[in-house]
Amino acid sequence: MDYFPVFLKLNGQDCLVVGAGDVAARKIELLSRAGAKITVIADRISPTVQSMQDSHRLKLLQKPFSPEDVRGFRLVVSATNNPRTNEWVAETAAEHNIPVNVVDNPDLCSFIFPAIIDRSPIIAAITSGGAAPVLARLLRAKMETLITPSYGRLAQLAEKYRNEVKRRIGQAAQRRIFWETVFQGPIAELVFSGKEQEAEQLLQSRLNSSGTVAGQGEVYLIGAGPGAPDLLTFRALRLMQQADVVVYDRLVSPEILDLVRRDSEKIYVGKQRQHHALPQESINHLLAELAKAGKRVARLKGGDPFIFGRGGEEIETLMQQGIHFQVVPGITAASGCATYAGIPLTHRDHAQSCTFVTGHLKDGSINLNWTQLAAPNQTVVIYMGLVGLQTICESLIAHGSPKDLPIALIQQGTTQNQRVLTGTLETLPAAVADEPIKPPTLIIIGTVVSLHSKLEWFHGGKQATK
Repeated sequence: MDYFPVFLKLNGQDCLVVGAGDVAARKIELLSRAGAKITVIADRISPTVQSMQDSHRLKLLQKPFSPEDVRGFRLVVSATNNPRTNEWVAETAAEHNIPVNVVDNPDLCSFIFPAIIDRSPIIAAITSGGAAPVLARLLRAKMETLITPSYGRLAQLAEKYRNEVKRRIGQAAQRRIFWETVFQGPIAELVFSGKEQEAEQLLQSRLNSSGTVAGQGEVYLIGAGPGAPDLLTFRALRLMQQADVVVYDRLVSPEILDLVRRDSEKIYVGKQRQHHALPQESINHLLAELAKAGKRVARLKGGDPFIFGRGGEEIETLMQQGIHFQVVPGITAASGCATYAGIPLTHRDHAQSCTFVTGHLKDGSINLNWTQLAAPNQTVVIYMGLVGLQTICESLIAHGSPKDLPIALIQQGTTQNQRVLTGTLETLPAAVADEPIKPPTLIIIGTVVSLHSKLEWFHGGKQATK
C-alpha cells in the first residue's frame, strides 16, 4: 500500500494553492467543499479562478511563488505548468512538514487527491496511487450507482440517534446488531423512498422495544466456493461482513478470509487427513455455544457445505438446540474446478451423467461401488482422492474401465495456483508421484477430460499432461 488512506478535517483551515488555471480551479473546488480557507498564488489568475473569488472566499495573490509563502498553511497544492516551480513548492512544503500535492506528478506528492464520492456525511474515496487516475474515476462512477444520495440522509438519521442508542443499548455487540437492522431493513427503505419522518418513527419504535438484554445469536453456514474470492455469492459476502465470529476450515483461501469483518474473531477448525484441529462433534458444539452467547457466527466451508462439507451434521446440532441458522450454498469444487480447467462435467458426445464421490470414508478406507463408477458415458468426480489415487485407478481398471480412460487431477482450482495434470488411469498415478502436489485437489475421470487441451481458458498456473 503506497498511500495510507486518511480523511483530513480542513474546515476553517488555511490551505495554499499555487497556480490559478483550470486544473487549479478543480482543486480549489474540492478544498472549498471541505470548508477550507484558500489562498491562491499565481503569476496569472485565470478568469475561472477569478470568478470563484467571492463564492469560494478566495484570497488571490498575483505574484511569483517564493519559499516563505508556505508558512502557516495546513496543506499545499501546486498546480502550475512550470515543472521547476512545482518542484520548488514540493521541496519547500516538505522542509516545513506540510502535506503537499503536485498535480499529475506523484513522485513529488506526499498526498494525492482520490476520486471522491460525496454523500455527506458518507464519503468514499478511490485512488490508484497515481498509476491510473482514469481507472479510479471509472470505478468511482460504478460505486456512485451503488451509493445513492439517500445513504447520506440515512447517515444523518443515525447521527441524530447515535447517543440515544448508546445510552439505551449498553452492549456494543447488541448496538452493532441494532444498527445493522436499521441500515438493512425497512427503516432504510423508508429513507430511500423519501419517507424520512416515517423512518424516524419506526426507528424510535424499534429502539423502545430493543431492551438491553443480549438475545440468542445466529449461525450462517456459508459455502466459500472452490477458492477464488470473486466466486462468492452476494449473500455470502453480506453475512461474512456482519458476523461477530468466523469459524473456518483449511479450504477457505486467505483471500476469502480477508473479506470478513476486520474486527471479527477468527477461529480455525481445519481438518487434514489424520489431523483435525477440532473433531467434528466439537465444531458442532462450538457453533451452538457461540450462538447461545449472542454471537452471529459465520461458518465458512470450502466449496458447498452440503456436498462433502458435513454441513448437514452441523445444522442437525443447531436444530436440536433451537438455534437460528441460515445456509448459503457455494460453488462446489466439482463445478468450479472443472470449469476453470476447461473440462465440462457433461457433454452429449462424452457423458450423459455425472457422479460425485469422496475418496475416503470415515475409517480412511476406499470402499466405493466400483462397478457403477466404471460404467461408460459418465463423468466421475472424486473429492479428497489424492492419497488413494493409485487404488482408485487400479480398482476402476479391475472393474472394466479402459486403461487409457482420461483422468485429470486439479490442484487448487480457480486460484492463481491452479495446476491441471492429465493422463490416463494407467499413467497418471506414477506421474503424480513425481510432482509436488499441494492440496486441495480434485480428480475428474471420463472422456470429457480429453476436451481439456481444447477448452482450457484459465491459466492460473502450470498445466501438465502425463
